[in-house]
Amino acid sequence: MAIDGKWNLTVNTPMGAQSSTLEVTSSGSSLTGTQAGAQGAQAIADGTVNGDEASWSIDITSPMPMTLTFKGKVSGDTLSGAVTLGPFGDSTFQGERA
Repeated sequence: MAIDGKWNLTVNTPMGAQSSTLEVTSSGSSLTGTQAGAQGAQAIADGTVNGDEASWSIDITSPMPMTLTFKGKVSGDTLSGAVTLGPFGDSTFQGERA
């Protein structure tokens, strides 16, 4: 699938741009992998893929415990979309294939 592999992501947050590395593998409509940032690596949850669209969640603990929910679309070597930042609402993310 188009999303399989390693991605360098930037999430736009109220605290500024936050970088992470996403490593994922798809199998049918299932998406598994990890997302690693300043807090270390987190296993993704609820990962799904449908053609060039994908969604997943990660749980973080800093600056406070919350779930980040990603919905994105792959276009060649770019991945971009929307992210829900727990109680901080919606924002955007973008990434490039590593």
